[in-house]
Amino acid sequence: MAARDAVGRVTRGTGHRVTIAEIAREAGVSVPTVSRVVNGRSDVSPQTRARVEALLRRHRYRRRVPGPGDRAALMDLVFGDLGHPWAVEIIRGVEEVAQAAGIGTVVSVVHGRADARRWMTNLRARASDGVMTSVLEPVLHKELRTLGVPLVVIDPAGSAGLEAPTVGATNWAGGMAATDHLLRLGHRRIGMIAGPAGHPCSRARLGGYRAALQGAGVPVDAGLIARGDFRHASGFACCNALLDLREPPTALFAASDPMALGAIEALRRRGLRVPEDISVVGFDDLPEVRWCAPPLTTVRQPLADMGKLAVRTLQRLARAEKPDSHRVELATELVVRASTATPTTRG
Repeated sequence: MAARDAVGRVTRGTGHRVTIAEIAREAGVSVPTVSRVVNGRSDVSPQTRARVEALLRRHRYRRRVPGPGDRAALMDLVFGDLGHPWAVEIIRGVEEVAQAAGIGTVVSVVHGRADARRWMTNLRARASDGVMTSVLEPVLHKELRTLGVPLVVIDPAGSAGLEAPTVGATNWAGGMAATDHLLRLGHRRIGMIAGPAGHPCSRARLGGYRAALQGAGVPVDAGLIARGDFRHASGFACCNALLDLREPPTALFAASDPMALGAIEALRRRGLRVPEDISVVGFDDLPEVRWCAPPLTTVRQPLADMGKLAVRTLQRLARAEKPDSHRVELATELVVRASTATPTTRG
């Protein structure tokens, strides 16, 4: 249960009323951790429980009898956009672990600073036990630390060097595997529809693409790299731009499945066939890509598993335990389907 000052107080000899927040500061743990000890929750390490209980006894803390307003554990999951299938897969993994642990999940969408501030106000009101996100600015990370709210960053979209634990995927290796697959098929003019430059995952996928080309002795042609935003429309537009080149690519690697599907639609409208005229590889392995025509060759990133690991990491932080690693990258895997083939000469 997350703590409020009203959960319990005791009067010292000086008349000062000791709060759970003061107990937490003295114990060197978060407010939710002290509340878990007070309410007899099992998800606290023995060492932390002993330290907190000793302080509770020293300050003669008395637990308030629970009232109708009390609630169970609660975690926040924050996205910049719920319209992308990526978010749905993350939610699926989070919910599987959270429900089994009896943890409620609040899903929020935050656009810009004004939204972020409103979200932070609501967070304080509901006394969340932890936050999972990829979109909050560093200043809000600091504010969460001040409040004693644990934070885990999923597939970080901000700058490197985050103080919070992060959960992601091996994006560089995935980009290299996708490009290497096309090289092995015989392609040499391989177009890249990259994601936003500000996202570390985009830079890593593009880095893997470049490394595979260089490893095969194929020069990296900047003219074959177009920049999208992970959405269908940008894949459509970028594909058209690459096809308008004097020497268009014989294969495309899109840094997300939606961009790959947008590219396939652009090819269809031009009367080009996949993979007979041009091969296409995506990145994500969203459920729908195995049913498109043709089924999409793509790089699977374990999105649901990332969500599961984020919850488990948050649980450890709430117990004042250190995670096994500050940065975890789950393995990606190339899934070969029918959208790639050896290059052919187009008339």
